[in-house]
Amino acid sequence: MLGEIRTGKIIDSNADAYFVQVDGVTFKLKKQELTQEETPKMGDAITGFVYDNQKHEREMTQFLPFAQQDQYGWATVTRVQRGLGVFLDIGLPDKDVVMSLDDLPLDQARWPQKDDRLLVRLETDEKERIWAKAADENIFEQVSVRFPNNLVNKNLLARVYSSKSLGCFVLTNDYYLGFIHASQMQQPLRLGEEVKARVIGVSQYGRLNMSVLPRAFEEIDDDAAMILMSLRRKGDKTLPFSDKSDAQAIKDYFGISKSAFKRALGNLIKRGLVSQDKEAGTITMIKDAEDE
Repeated sequence: MLGEIRTGKIIDSNADAYFVQVDGVTFKLKKQELTQEETPKMGDAITGFVYDNQKHEREMTQFLPFAQQDQYGWATVTRVQRGLGVFLDIGLPDKDVVMSLDDLPLDQARWPQKDDRLLVRLETDEKERIWAKAADENIFEQVSVRFPNNLVNKNLLARVYSSKSLGCFVLTNDYYLGFIHASQMQQPLRLGEEVKARVIGVSQYGRLNMSVLPRAFEEIDDDAAMILMSLRRKGDKTLPFSDKSDAQAIKDYFGISKSAFKRALGNLIKRGLVSQDKEAGTITMIKDAEDE
Protein backbone atom coordinates (compact mmCIF):
# COMPACT_ATOMS: atom_id res chain seq x y z
CA MET A 1 0.00 0.00 0.00
CA LEU A 2 2.67 2.52 1.00
CA GLY A 3 4.28 4.39 -1.86
CA GLU A 4 1.08 4.34 -3.92
CA ILE A 5 -1.73 6.71 -4.83
CA ARG A 6 -4.77 5.38 -2.95
CA THR A 7 -8.36 6.43 -2.31
CA GLY A 8 -9.83 6.35 1.19
CA LYS A 9 -12.69 7.71 3.29
CA ILE A 10 -12.50 10.72 5.59
CA ILE A 11 -13.40 9.48 9.08
CA ASP A 12 -12.35 12.46 11.20
CA SER A 13 -10.75 15.91 11.08
CA ASN A 14 -9.37 18.72 13.20
CA ALA A 15 -8.24 22.28 12.54
CA ASP A 16 -5.11 21.15 10.71
CA ALA A 17 -5.81 17.82 9.08
CA TYR A 18 -8.19 15.16 7.84
CA PHE A 19 -7.92 11.54 8.88
CA VAL A 20 -8.41 9.15 5.98
CA GLN A 21 -8.99 5.42 6.28
CA VAL A 22 -7.61 3.21 3.50
CA ASP A 23 -8.16 -0.54 3.81
CA GLY A 24 -8.47 -0.23 7.59
CA VAL A 25 -5.35 1.93 7.99
CA THR A 26 -5.70 5.59 9.02
CA PHE A 27 -3.59 8.27 7.35
CA LYS A 28 -3.24 11.93 8.28
CA LEU A 29 -3.83 14.38 5.43
CA LYS A 30 -2.74 17.93 6.28
CA LYS A 31 -5.20 20.51 5.03
CA GLN A 32 -2.35 22.58 3.64
CA GLU A 33 -1.48 19.65 1.35
CA LEU A 34 -4.86 19.57 -0.40
CA THR A 35 -4.77 20.38 -4.11
CA GLN A 36 -8.37 19.56 -5.08
CA GLU A 37 -10.69 22.53 -5.62
CA GLU A 38 -13.62 21.36 -3.50
CA THR A 39 -13.29 21.27 0.28
CA PRO A 40 -13.90 17.68 1.40
CA LYS A 41 -16.46 16.72 4.03
CA MET A 42 -16.78 13.93 6.55
CA GLY A 43 -17.42 10.63 4.78
CA ASP A 44 -16.12 11.83 1.41
CA ALA A 45 -13.79 9.69 -0.65
CA ILE A 46 -10.40 11.34 -1.14
CA THR A 47 -7.29 10.36 -3.06
CA GLY A 48 -3.62 10.96 -2.31
CA PHE A 49 -0.15 9.47 -2.04
CA VAL A 50 0.32 7.37 1.11
CA TYR A 51 3.64 6.92 2.92
CA ASP A 52 5.44 6.92 6.27
CA ASN A 53 6.95 10.31 7.12
CA GLN A 54 10.34 10.81 8.78
CA LYS A 55 8.76 10.13 12.19
CA HIS A 56 7.30 6.86 10.86
CA GLU A 57 3.77 8.27 10.99
CA ARG A 58 1.24 7.30 8.32
CA GLU A 59 0.50 10.25 6.04
CA MET A 60 -1.42 11.00 2.86
CA THR A 61 -0.61 13.97 0.64
CA GLN A 62 -2.02 15.39 -2.56
CA PHE A 63 1.41 16.91 -3.29
CA LEU A 64 2.35 13.97 -5.51
CA PRO A 65 6.06 13.05 -5.66
CA PHE A 66 8.08 13.50 -8.85
CA ALA A 67 8.70 9.75 -8.98
CA GLN A 68 6.15 7.00 -8.36
CA GLN A 69 5.96 3.24 -8.82
CA ASP A 70 4.86 3.58 -12.43
CA GLN A 71 6.49 6.93 -13.17
CA TYR A 72 10.12 7.98 -13.44
CA GLY A 73 11.14 11.40 -12.20
CA TRP A 74 14.28 13.40 -11.43
CA ALA A 75 15.23 13.34 -7.76
CA THR A 76 17.90 15.44 -6.03
CA VAL A 77 20.47 13.96 -3.64
CA THR A 78 20.14 15.47 -0.16
CA ARG A 79 22.80 13.44 1.66
CA VAL A 80 25.00 10.35 1.38
CA GLN A 81 25.26 7.69 4.07
CA ARG A 82 28.04 5.15 3.68
CA GLY A 83 26.81 1.63 4.27
CA LEU A 84 23.22 2.51 3.38
CA GLY A 85 23.03 4.58 0.19
CA VAL A 86 21.97 8.06 -0.85
CA PHE A 87 18.91 10.02 0.27
CA LEU A 88 16.81 11.64 -2.45
CA ASP A 89 14.26 14.45 -2.46
CA ILE A 90 11.34 13.21 -4.56
CA GLY A 91 9.04 16.10 -3.69
CA LEU A 92 7.44 14.78 -0.48
CA PRO A 93 7.08 17.50 2.19
CA ASP A 94 8.70 15.58 5.04
CA LYS A 95 10.46 12.51 3.71
CA ASP A 96 13.50 11.65 1.62
CA VAL A 97 13.74 8.24 -0.05
CA VAL A 98 16.85 6.07 -0.06
CA MET A 99 18.55 4.56 -3.09
CA SER A 100 20.29 1.47 -1.76
CA LEU A 101 23.82 0.21 -2.30
CA ASP A 102 22.53 -2.23 -4.92
CA ASP A 103 21.88 0.66 -7.33
CA LEU A 104 25.16 2.47 -6.68
CA PRO A 105 28.62 1.90 -8.22
CA LEU A 106 31.01 -0.33 -6.28
CA ASP A 107 33.60 2.45 -6.43
CA GLN A 108 32.44 5.02 -3.89
CA ALA A 109 34.33 7.74 -5.77
CA ARG A 110 31.57 7.40 -8.39
CA TRP A 111 28.72 7.79 -5.89
CA PRO A 112 26.48 10.85 -6.21
CA GLN A 113 27.05 13.84 -3.98
CA LYS A 114 24.64 16.38 -2.52
CA ASP A 115 22.64 18.21 -5.22
CA ASP A 116 23.41 15.64 -7.95
CA ARG A 117 20.26 14.39 -9.71
CA LEU A 118 19.07 10.88 -10.59
CA LEU A 119 16.20 9.56 -12.69
CA VAL A 120 14.30 7.11 -10.46
CA ARG A 121 11.03 5.37 -9.76
CA LEU A 122 9.70 4.09 -6.43
CA GLU A 123 9.52 0.53 -5.19
CA THR A 124 7.98 -0.77 -1.94
CA ASP A 125 9.42 -3.93 -0.39
CA GLU A 126 7.68 -6.62 1.67
CA LYS A 127 8.28 -4.57 4.86
CA GLU A 128 6.52 -1.59 3.22
CA ARG A 129 9.74 0.41 3.00
CA ILE A 130 9.85 2.78 0.04
CA TRP A 131 13.05 2.76 -2.05
CA ALA A 132 14.22 4.72 -5.06
CA LYS A 133 15.25 2.55 -8.02
CA ALA A 134 17.50 3.95 -10.73
CA ALA A 135 16.29 4.06 -14.33
CA ASP A 136 18.05 1.50 -16.52
CA GLU A 137 19.42 1.84 -20.03
CA ASN A 138 16.08 1.00 -21.66
CA ILE A 139 14.39 3.94 -19.94
CA PHE A 140 17.04 6.38 -21.11
CA GLU A 141 16.72 5.08 -24.66
CA GLN A 142 12.95 5.64 -24.46
CA VAL A 143 13.20 9.24 -23.20
CA SER A 144 16.05 10.24 -25.53
CA VAL A 145 15.66 11.99 -28.88
CA ARG A 146 17.73 11.88 -32.06
CA PHE A 147 20.47 14.50 -32.16
CA PRO A 148 21.19 16.75 -35.18
CA ASN A 149 24.26 16.26 -37.37
CA ASN A 150 26.04 19.54 -36.59
CA LEU A 151 27.09 19.02 -32.97
CA VAL A 152 30.77 18.10 -33.35
CA ASN A 153 32.95 20.48 -31.31
CA LYS A 154 29.87 21.87 -29.49
CA ASN A 155 29.72 22.06 -25.69
CA LEU A 156 26.62 20.50 -24.10
CA LEU A 157 25.45 20.06 -20.52
CA ALA A 158 24.91 16.40 -19.68
CA ARG A 159 23.91 14.28 -16.68
CA VAL A 160 25.81 11.06 -15.85
CA TYR A 161 23.39 8.14 -15.50
CA SER A 162 25.92 5.29 -15.49
CA SER A 163 29.52 5.48 -14.28
CA LYS A 164 31.79 2.52 -15.06
CA SER A 165 35.54 1.92 -15.34
CA LEU A 166 35.29 1.99 -19.15
CA GLY A 167 33.55 5.36 -19.14
CA CYS A 168 30.29 7.14 -18.41
CA PHE A 169 26.92 7.16 -20.15
CA VAL A 170 25.20 10.54 -20.12
CA LEU A 171 21.95 12.22 -21.11
CA THR A 172 22.31 15.79 -22.31
CA ASN A 173 19.93 18.58 -21.32
CA ASP A 174 18.46 18.23 -24.82
CA TYR A 175 17.87 14.50 -24.15
CA TYR A 176 20.61 13.22 -26.49
CA LEU A 177 22.43 10.04 -25.43
CA GLY A 178 26.18 10.32 -25.06
CA PHE A 179 29.25 8.41 -23.92
CA ILE A 180 32.43 9.74 -22.32
CA HIS A 181 35.32 7.27 -22.53
CA ALA A 182 37.64 7.03 -19.53
CA SER A 183 40.43 8.50 -21.66
CA GLN A 184 38.32 11.65 -22.16
CA MET A 185 38.09 12.56 -18.47
CA GLN A 186 40.70 13.60 -15.92
CA GLN A 187 39.01 11.70 -13.07
CA PRO A 188 36.00 9.38 -12.68
CA LEU A 189 32.65 11.14 -13.06
CA ARG A 190 29.98 10.66 -10.44
CA LEU A 191 26.59 9.08 -10.99
CA GLY A 192 24.12 11.98 -11.21
CA GLU A 193 26.81 14.59 -11.81
CA GLU A 194 26.17 17.37 -14.34
CA VAL A 195 29.11 18.03 -16.65
CA LYS A 196 29.91 20.30 -19.55
CA ALA A 197 31.10 17.97 -22.30
CA ARG A 198 32.33 18.60 -25.83
CA VAL A 199 31.05 16.49 -28.73
CA ILE A 200 34.00 14.83 -30.47
CA GLY A 201 32.16 12.40 -32.75
CA VAL A 202 29.34 9.92 -33.17
CA SER A 203 29.61 6.27 -32.17
CA GLN A 204 28.46 3.28 -34.21
CA TYR A 205 25.75 2.79 -31.58
CA GLY A 206 24.08 6.11 -32.34
CA ARG A 207 25.45 8.00 -29.34
CA LEU A 208 27.44 11.17 -29.15
CA ASN A 209 31.07 10.56 -28.25
CA MET A 210 31.98 13.29 -25.78
CA SER A 211 34.93 14.64 -23.81
CA VAL A 212 35.30 16.63 -20.61
CA LEU A 213 39.01 17.28 -21.15
CA PRO A 214 39.94 20.93 -21.64
CA ARG A 215 40.39 22.14 -25.20
CA ALA A 216 43.99 22.77 -26.13
CA PHE A 217 43.55 26.55 -26.06
CA GLU A 218 42.06 26.30 -22.56
CA GLU A 219 45.11 24.37 -21.33
CA ILE A 220 47.78 26.74 -22.64
CA ASP A 221 48.96 29.62 -20.48
CA ASP A 222 48.51 33.32 -21.15
CA ASP A 223 51.90 33.75 -22.85
CA ALA A 224 51.21 30.91 -25.30
CA ALA A 225 47.71 32.25 -25.97
CA MET A 226 49.19 35.68 -26.71
CA ILE A 227 51.68 34.18 -29.22
CA LEU A 228 48.84 32.33 -30.94
CA MET A 229 46.80 35.52 -31.11
CA SER A 230 49.75 37.33 -32.72
CA LEU A 231 50.15 34.56 -35.30
CA ARG A 232 46.43 34.47 -36.00
CA ARG A 233 46.49 38.14 -37.01
CA LYS A 234 49.10 37.55 -39.72
CA GLY A 235 47.90 36.65 -43.20
CA ASP A 236 50.55 33.94 -43.59
CA LYS A 237 50.29 32.95 -39.89
CA THR A 238 54.05 33.50 -39.56
CA LEU A 239 56.19 35.75 -37.35
CA PRO A 240 59.95 36.51 -37.61
CA PHE A 241 60.82 35.05 -34.22
CA SER A 242 62.30 31.82 -32.86
CA ASP A 243 63.88 30.60 -29.65
CA LYS A 244 67.14 32.08 -30.98
CA SER A 245 65.72 35.58 -31.37
CA ASP A 246 67.15 38.54 -29.51
CA ALA A 247 65.75 38.92 -26.00
CA GLN A 248 65.08 42.64 -26.41
CA ALA A 249 63.27 42.08 -29.74
CA ILE A 250 61.04 39.52 -28.03
CA LYS A 251 60.43 41.90 -25.14
CA ASP A 252 59.57 44.77 -27.48
CA TYR A 253 57.13 42.73 -29.58
CA PHE A 254 55.50 40.35 -27.09
CA GLY A 255 56.14 42.15 -23.81
CA ILE A 256 57.57 39.01 -22.15
CA SER A 257 61.04 37.76 -21.35
CA LYS A 258 62.94 35.44 -23.67
CA SER A 259 62.73 32.59 -21.15
CA ALA A 260 58.93 33.00 -20.92
CA PHE A 261 58.73 33.11 -24.73
CA LYS A 262 60.73 29.89 -25.04
CA ARG A 263 58.56 28.09 -22.51
CA ALA A 264 55.37 29.18 -24.24
CA LEU A 265 56.74 28.36 -27.69
CA GLY A 266 57.86 24.92 -26.53
CA ASN A 267 54.33 24.27 -25.23
CA LEU A 268 52.79 25.26 -28.56
CA ILE A 269 55.23 23.14 -30.56
CA LYS A 270 54.63 20.13 -28.29
CA ARG A 271 50.89 20.46 -28.86
CA GLY A 272 51.36 20.59 -32.61
CA LEU A 273 49.94 24.08 -32.90
CA VAL A 274 53.09 25.92 -34.03
CA SER A 275 56.19 24.98 -36.02
CA GLN A 276 59.58 26.64 -35.85
CA ASP A 277 62.12 27.21 -38.61
CA LYS A 278 65.33 27.97 -36.77
CA GLU A 279 67.31 28.64 -39.93
CA ALA A 280 64.77 31.18 -41.15
CA GLY A 281 64.17 32.44 -37.63
CA THR A 282 60.39 32.14 -37.91
CA ILE A 283 57.44 30.50 -36.21
CA THR A 284 54.24 29.49 -38.04
CA MET A 285 50.80 28.49 -36.83
CA ILE A 286 49.97 25.07 -38.29
CA LYS A 287 46.74 24.47 -36.35
CA ASP A 288 44.51 26.85 -34.47
CA ALA A 289 43.73 25.73 -30.92
CA GLU A 290 40.24 27.21 -31.23
CA ASP A 291 39.45 24.69 -33.96
CA GLU A 292 40.15 21.69 -31.69
